Amino acid sequence: PGRSGAGAMLAAAWALLAAAFLSALLLLRRAPAPRPGGAALVISGLFQDLIRYGKTKRGCGQAPGWLRLLQVPKRWFTHFYVVSVLWNGFLLICLFQAEFLGESLPSWIQDMHHALGRDSQSKDMGNEHFSALLVLLLLWLHSCRRLAECLWTSVFSSGVIHIVQYCFGLGYYIAVGSTVLCQVPTNVRNGKKLSVQICWYHIIGVTMYIWASLHQHRCLTILANLRKSRSGKVVSLSHSVPFGDWFESVSCPHYFAELLIYVSMAITLGIHNVTWWCVVMYVLFNQALAAVLCHEFYQKNFSSYPKHRKAFIPLVF
Repeated sequence: PGRSGAGAMLAAAWALLAAAFLSALLLLRRAPAPRPGGAALVISGLFQDLIRYGKTKRGCGQAPGWLRLLQVPKRWFTHFYVVSVLWNGFLLICLFQAEFLGESLPSWIQDMHHALGRDSQSKDMGNEHFSALLVLLLLWLHSCRRLAECLWTSVFSSGVIHIVQYCFGLGYYIAVGSTVLCQVPTNVRNGKKLSVQICWYHIIGVTMYIWASLHQHRCLTILANLRKSRSGKVVSLSHSVPFGDWFESVSCPHYFAELLIYVSMAITLGIHNVTWWCVVMYVLFNQALAAVLCHEFYQKNFSSYPKHRKAFIPLVF
């Protein structure tokens, strides 16, 4: 109840995003092929251009010249993590100073809280302050690792992403960190320093986070090694069928690991945080859409592709 309008507004916004990606997934799976030469074909082309990126854009026809002007290199994914490391690192420092040093959050952050309806005098909900600080730290560490992988592990081909996808990705990492920060009251702890109390859900959440992060890194390394020689030199930019680790069960285990990382953060927040579960729902449908497109790419381009593999979630989907 006292958790207020901020939680409700943010939860609604993330739920709306989740619904949009679920709708896109359902449209992709069930929409009939449009007839050539009609407006439906143009709309379908725009839809496909917005949801596909990288290798999954192949085989969807040659995009008109004006559409190609709206594409940027897929390797610009790196920019997402640069923004996230800087922005969420800044938020982490602000929250750390407020929690441990008794300083006030910057006035513009307080204004953001008030704009979202967060009650600055809301009751301290047990260990939610430390939980939010811990989740912001996990989010920042996740962004640091992904940035390092983009710079030194991954091998990007000449694939592209739509400028809308690119701008959305930049905004996403700003929004997700801000969402964590809005889970604590504006005045933080009325000048009192934070007393750290480790709870069972912190241990479970952080353990799951480390486990999922290790598997995600292994899977991204497997993908990168498909294009490298044993000495580590890049010898090809073509696509091959990956094997090993979670690739034995699903086509996109790195997407599944991403979902598990966000679930681990929901657990770390104490499991009861509705707003963050809406973030998890968004990640679920966003990653499911990308996984289905990748799965279809593998099936179409490799006749011997393992038939037992699911697209996203082992044994399920």
